[in-house]
Amino acid sequence: MPFQDFIDYLTLEKKYSIHTVVAYQKDLESFLEFSSERYEYKSLSEVNYSVIRSWIISLVDSGISNRTVNRKVSSLKTYYKFLLKTSQITENPLSKHKALKTTKKVQIPFSEVEIDTVLDSLEDATDFEAVRNKLIVELFYSTGIRRAELIGLRLSNVSVAQKTIKVLGKRNKERIIPLVPSVVRTIETYIGLRSELNEVVDSEYLFVSLKGVKIYETLVYRIINTYFSKASEKIKRSPHILRHSFATHLLNEGADINSVKELLGHSSLASTQVYTNNSISKLKEVHRNAHPRNTK
Repeated sequence: MPFQDFIDYLTLEKKYSIHTVVAYQKDLESFLEFSSERYEYKSLSEVNYSVIRSWIISLVDSGISNRTVNRKVSSLKTYYKFLLKTSQITENPLSKHKALKTTKKVQIPFSEVEIDTVLDSLEDATDFEAVRNKLIVELFYSTGIRRAELIGLRLSNVSVAQKTIKVLGKRNKERIIPLVPSVVRTIETYIGLRSELNEVVDSEYLFVSLKGVKIYETLVYRIINTYFSKASEKIKRSPHILRHSFATHLLNEGADINSVKELLGHSSLASTQVYTNNSISKLKEVHRNAHPRNTK
C-alpha cells in the first residue's frame, strides 16, 4: 500500500477514527489515480500545485460540492504536511492554497415541543425495542453525544450510582457526562429488558438489537428519523440535529459556552460557537424584554 506509513501515522499518532482514516486513504488514492492517468506521475511526492489545481477543477466540473472538494484537498494537505515532517519533500505544494468558498449550512434544531412530543409518545414504552429507542432519543438530547459515541458505549461506561456515562470521543479523548434522573430510570429499565432477551447477548456494548448484537449507524439514524418524522416537518431529522438541539437549548437557557464545549467534546471553542447562531433570536427576545430603551 503506497500510503501505509501515512495511514499508520493517522491511526497510531493522531488517533483518528477508522472512518476518518479510510476517508483520507480514498481521497489520496483518487488523486494518485488522477495524477498517474493524466500526468503519468507514480508518486504524489513529485506532484506540483498545477497538477493539484487541475484535479480540483475536474472535481468541481464533475458536480461535487465545494465543501466536499475542500475536504478532499484537506486530506491531501495533511498528507503533504506528513511528507514534509518526515523529510520526504522540501516544500508543501498546497502551502498557499486557498479553500473554495462555501455557503454555511444552517442546522435547524428541533424545538422543545417537538422533542417533548417524541418523548411523550415513548412514555409508556414497555417492550425491549421501544425502551431502547426511548433511551437512544433521551441520551442524544440530554448528553449531546455523537452517533458513533452512542454506538460505542459499553455497559462498563454507564454508572447508575454516579449518574454519569463515560464517552470515548474523537481521537480517543474521554469525557464524563452527567445524566438526568429520567434517563437513569430508563437505563435501569432497558438493562433489565436487555438481560431478558431470548438471544444470547455476549456484546459488551450497551445498545444491541433484538438478536443481541451491537447496533449500527443506519439503524440509529432510522430510529431518530422515524420518530421525529411524526413530530417535526423539518427536512433534516438526524442524530446530529438532536446533538445540535442539546447545545442550542442549553445556550438558550444561559449555560456557559465553555461548559457546553466540554460536554460536546469539542477541542476548540470555535466549534461550539457555531451553536450560538441559533441563540440570537433568544438573545433578541431577552434584549427586547429587558432593555429599558425598548419601551421608548
